[in-house]
Amino acid sequence: MSTVAMLVLTSERLVLRQVRSDDAAALFPVLSDEALMTWWSSGPHRSVEETRTYLEPAAVGNWRSWAITRAGEDIALGWVAAHDRRENVSEIGYILARPAWGQGIAREAVAMVLDQLLVTEGQRRVFADTDPENIHSIGLLTSMGFVREGYLRAEWETHIGVRDSLIFGLLRDEWLAHRQQPADRAAGSSAG
Repeated sequence: MSTVAMLVLTSERLVLRQVRSDDAAALFPVLSDEALMTWWSSGPHRSVEETRTYLEPAAVGNWRSWAITRAGEDIALGWVAAHDRRENVSEIGYILARPAWGQGIAREAVAMVLDQLLVTEGQRRVFADTDPENIHSIGLLTSMGFVREGYLRAEWETHIGVRDSLIFGLLRDEWLAHRQQPADRAAGSSAG
């Protein structure tokens, strides 16, 4: 498995750059939001220092973690992360501050990372793991062309107990076809 350099990804309105430890103050409201953290693997953060410690591996670890920022503002609203699971296969995860919901930001940021992984890098598959009750994440994934591939019972032990997990996958050819759809048909419904 090869490690790919972390590139800055840009669109007209977003800049995705590596998550840094100094994003802790901006991301603490996200990671301390009890409702938002319900479906996360760990509970809500209680301090900015806890968030800073949490971000350190993201800044230098195995996951490539892109902070989502608006163009011209270097303030992290959340992130999209990708982890090489095997040759040409990555897992993605994402989180976005609640005030940024409903603006298409999550969709745009995830699409930028999918383009990087599946088009630029030529990976063959990307998958995501989400709680069966996380309707916002499921809505985002399915509206972007991901297909439900599996249901894992009692897969995770989290701060809210033992949880099942849904696996959604997207192949490169599916993503390329999805990108060709008219924007109104591809938009679907999502929290992002």
